Amino acid sequence: MTEKTPAGPLAGIKVLELGTLIAGPFCARMLAEFGADVIKIESPDGGDPIRTWRVLKDGTSLWWSVQARNKKSVTLNLKSEQGRAIARQLALEADIIIENYRPGVLEKWDLGYEQLKQIKPSLIMVRLSGFGQTGPMKDLPGFGAIGESMGGLRYVSGFADRPPVRVGVSIGDSVAALHGVIGAMMALRHRDVTGGRDSGEGQMVDVALYESVFNLMESLVPEFDQAGVVRERTGGSLPGIVPSNTYTTGDGENIVIAGNGDAIFKRLMLAMGRIDMAGDPQLARNDGRVVRTQEIDDAIGAWCATHTIDSALAVLKAADVPAGKIYSVRDMLSDPQFLARDMFEQHHFADGTPVKLPAISPKLSATPGKTQWLGPELGQHNEEVLVSLGFDAAAIAQLKIDGVV
Repeated sequence: MTEKTPAGPLAGIKVLELGTLIAGPFCARMLAEFGADVIKIESPDGGDPIRTWRVLKDGTSLWWSVQARNKKSVTLNLKSEQGRAIARQLALEADIIIENYRPGVLEKWDLGYEQLKQIKPSLIMVRLSGFGQTGPMKDLPGFGAIGESMGGLRYVSGFADRPPVRVGVSIGDSVAALHGVIGAMMALRHRDVTGGRDSGEGQMVDVALYESVFNLMESLVPEFDQAGVVRERTGGSLPGIVPSNTYTTGDGENIVIAGNGDAIFKRLMLAMGRIDMAGDPQLARNDGRVVRTQEIDDAIGAWCATHTIDSALAVLKAADVPAGKIYSVRDMLSDPQFLARDMFEQHHFADGTPVKLPAISPKLSATPGKTQWLGPELGQHNEEVLVSLGFDAAAIAQLKIDGVV
């Protein structure tokens, strides 16, 4: 490693990924981006289904190039006894196991946390599932959409006169993955201060999708408990904080304007030429503005309709009012802020085709994350990993013949 490419903060940490699709793999992806040695176990029969999701290049998902970057792909038939034995070897060498099977599946395979803990007490296992490892719903299949619904996000998303809507990405799975990363880092810290890899205390990190979404729901519970308030859908606005909404400009673009600070509201009204509203004492504070939300939104909407997105943003910037265009990916790729922050990486597929990937977040000043390689071919690292476990060429060939790898 040179000074320009320092080792990631997780260099030396071994991670075994047992899971498919989004939550578990995204959790492991972030650890891989910051230097962890991540071995991803895939079925020999096609591998992770996400390989064929969304937009494909040569039969493989473009999403895969991001979701599996820096990971080593090893194929194992976990329905076979020998496949499970190899997985157990890898598990006992790992610092962290990340899995998102239904609760109980790993236990059937002799790969459960309590089973492995008896042999390796310092082991950390991050378990991501729809409803957690306990409770009456633990055995039900868990999907991000269900977690978003049960956790409260869907109920407050959309307009009051229409059914709830979803965000255009798998936010429930991704939020759960981030909780998994946080839990893994806290558990790793605890292990290290209690003796480290050899004698430290490991633990299980139990992440439920619905609870991860629920964790984002701000003051929902105390508002209902103390005031009987059920927060409802409010479209593009921020409930109880006025004005903060989405408006359409004269050229058909959408702009978010957050003029909800008292001083900001006054500057916004003056910039719009609404001296009457800027000087209205009832509108000087948020509680007064809330009761006149529609009037304020109508005034801002009418003003936006007379401006293009560029002219509206110029006026609001000059008035120091927080505002922004709602970006598509096309906007992002040419935006000066994205470019100044190096938010895109240029890479190449094996055939030489160039491809842009999102850069790694968050940005660490001393040990930043790095894309070392794109999502691997199925079983690309079989030989490397199996040799490290003591298998020779003949044994590896036999595993292939037996359908283990």
